[in-house]
Amino acid sequence: MSAASVEKHPEQSEAVAENEEAEAQQVETAADGVEPKAGNEFDYLERNEFTSEIYKIEVKNMGYFGIGELKKLLKNTLKLDMTKIKSPARKEYAFVCFRSQADQQRALETLNGYKWKGRILKAVAAKASADPLQKRRGEANDGDVKPKRQRTAVEATCPLAEMPYEQQLEQKTEEMSALLKKYTQELRHLNADAKPHLDKFEFKGVLPSPTVQGYRNKNEFTVGKNAAGEIVVGFRLGSYSDGSVEVAEVQELPHLPAQAKWAARSFQQLVRQSKFQPFNPDGNVGHFRQLMVRCSSATGELMLVAGIYSSNLNEAELLELQQELKAFYEQPEQNETHKCTSLYYQDVKHREAGQMVNPVTHLSGSTHITDTIQGLQFRISPLAFFQINTAGADVLYQQAIDLAAPNQETIMLDICCGTGTIALAFAKHCKQVLGVEIVPDAIKDAEHNAETNGIKNCKFFTGNADDYIKSMVREAVYGQEPGKPIDLIAVVDPPRAGLHTRSIAAIRSASDIKRLVYVSCNPNSAKRNFIELARPESKQYKGEPFYPKTAVAVDMFPHTTHTELVILFERDSKTTPAESVEQERTKECNESLAATA
Repeated sequence: MSAASVEKHPEQSEAVAENEEAEAQQVETAADGVEPKAGNEFDYLERNEFTSEIYKIEVKNMGYFGIGELKKLLKNTLKLDMTKIKSPARKEYAFVCFRSQADQQRALETLNGYKWKGRILKAVAAKASADPLQKRRGEANDGDVKPKRQRTAVEATCPLAEMPYEQQLEQKTEEMSALLKKYTQELRHLNADAKPHLDKFEFKGVLPSPTVQGYRNKNEFTVGKNAAGEIVVGFRLGSYSDGSVEVAEVQELPHLPAQAKWAARSFQQLVRQSKFQPFNPDGNVGHFRQLMVRCSSATGELMLVAGIYSSNLNEAELLELQQELKAFYEQPEQNETHKCTSLYYQDVKHREAGQMVNPVTHLSGSTHITDTIQGLQFRISPLAFFQINTAGADVLYQQAIDLAAPNQETIMLDICCGTGTIALAFAKHCKQVLGVEIVPDAIKDAEHNAETNGIKNCKFFTGNADDYIKSMVREAVYGQEPGKPIDLIAVVDPPRAGLHTRSIAAIRSASDIKRLVYVSCNPNSAKRNFIELARPESKQYKGEPFYPKTAVAVDMFPHTTHTELVILFERDSKTTPAESVEQERTKECNESLAATA
């Protein structure tokens, strides 16, 4: 995996990040509309693999538009089966990719001359993008670009490692204070009613991680070669789009535990002695692609998920490779100081339409590992999300509980609940907890974790949070006695990019939610959500705004520039609890009547 992208959320996207690099970084990061020329910048189009670059169109004369509204036009209104949209910032055109020539032709015929937002669209077939690695190499050979000094593994993954830890915390506190100041200033200009709330807003600083060295319980290593051409299992030092495929060893990295370093070293030994080759994104050749490592500080368990590029393997070869993996990690002499207790194979190649993750197959050992947070035991499956820093998660979840201040009458909604870690940590403080998560295996783990810990007041749903927020609120409201106040709080711990606009709108429109705790692993990206929660009521965002009250950060990622931020939002509702319950029941009744009419 690229060294720059080893932090969290969502786990399913982290598990397939390497798969996406071969296509996404090869072709999407280059400038679109490049005229093919002699050389190998377009050799990827001739491979016996799918790439949507072959079936791409350019849509012009669009005026100002948002990606979301364009996607809605294409998929919902015009029923076009597109795979992705690419649009340069502040431009009036976009590139749209499809899976087949028939889909591309239908889109051209539908969009060319179509009137949208008062403009007549023009659609033409677009040329494929150049392979950025080959393009960079060509520029270097021509002398157009001076080669950069390659970063070390420590520089790429732990840029603050040489800084004393107290100084790291001071720097992160300053950076987080500046970000929150910028956010509150923007909100003051956007919503005049927010000013008295912002005057009382408090940032409590950055709390240290209890564990500073070897804290990462999950890592994804790339199989490749170093500058000397030796096979290495470690971290990529740069991105494909920057012209780099070099991989460096991880033995000197301070944030990796001994188990993870042993796993990388042992897998490196396996690959070096195997007849099967390491994967090379330059041409999509080879087989061993990545290694996901999950380890438990509580039990010492170690899960390995070997990511294999199988497009160039026949069925017999694939079975042989799986047996080789199994035999290597089951041999007694492999147990030096550590041992693989759970082994999986993962098929890592271009995903099919509608495929969210690359499938895993259990090869040997146990099917899960177990770890502990807040005194609770959690079963963890290969693709489920679990906080990277277990000891730090204890601090993080306690801060979320303290800010939310639940009581025995509180109903808590855990949006993006993963394996139920936050939900179960809250459970003993609440009357009921409802959680939703898109990964089915994570929900199975959540239900198992609730049973294991003897927690009976939690209920979990599998699905997209956008679709379940309203139904969870409705279930919470209907469980209340008419006229009795309801204390409904929501906790969100979303992926890096934050919550979708639809989720924010659903939370805003649920008038019974009075407090919201937002846990963000990427506050810069989540700032958009913070604004959406607190902006004035509008057609898109119905319901009273949520105003920030208190924030605290937890250093979940020592030696890196990343910090986890927790913000408590509260709002003043004009609707009493009794009125809100009655409104929900009336709305439900009207919807039922409309459905049967």
